[in-house]
Amino acid sequence: MKQITLLVVDDHPLFRQGVVDALSIEPDLRVIAQSASGDEALELIRSLHPTVAILDVNLPVINGQQITHQVTQEKLPTRILLVTGYDDVEQAIHAALAGAAGYCSKDVEPQKLPGMIREVAEGKYVFADNVFNRRELEQWVEEQIEGARRSYSEPGSPFHPLSDREMEVLACVVRGMSNKEIATLLGISHQTVKNHVTAILRKFGVEDRTQAVVYALKRGWVTLKDAKFKSEE
Repeated sequence: MKQITLLVVDDHPLFRQGVVDALSIEPDLRVIAQSASGDEALELIRSLHPTVAILDVNLPVINGQQITHQVTQEKLPTRILLVTGYDDVEQAIHAALAGAAGYCSKDVEPQKLPGMIREVAEGKYVFADNVFNRRELEQWVEEQIEGARRSYSEPGSPFHPLSDREMEVLACVVRGMSNKEIATLLGISHQTVKNHVTAILRKFGVEDRTQAVVYALKRGWVTLKDAKFKSEE
């Protein structure tokens, strides 16, 4: 039986231990490490390469979405299953665009979690109680964003608060480009890119780049074909 190695990360010790205990009875699942903070979790993923990391979305220092994005950027082999106490579709979209392979609420039935982990370990995507392949996940995200966009749509061209340069930077962010790559493409300094990204986040009232992408997608300022899903390949 092929073993699936796991990292469990949550800053609430009782919940974290409960997850570890629930998984320890499964013969093909082996918890090789656990952590309470995002920065330590990222280092453990880099050093141990667990098959699946089960991450709380809300973590101190670095949150689960940021860890997911970083793992994807570094092309690490670990697949991410995000868990949250505040389940909603928008956060699930954030998770998918950041590169997560799964997303579920903390009130998931304990007997369902091992099955979700196995699906994720086998290359599938588990969102909204569904198991998807990659194309099906992309289609699901597109449907969710289109539904949200209709609720925001107004006659005529949509207003957006960004300058032309900020829109150029946003388009690059949507394509998953780093600040360095954006600076090279647009012929501006790295610091100028950082300033533009900070301004975009502030104007949108969001905390990170992934949320900014979802915000812009929902309002129709960019299209899903511009937003590439993060790939583990």
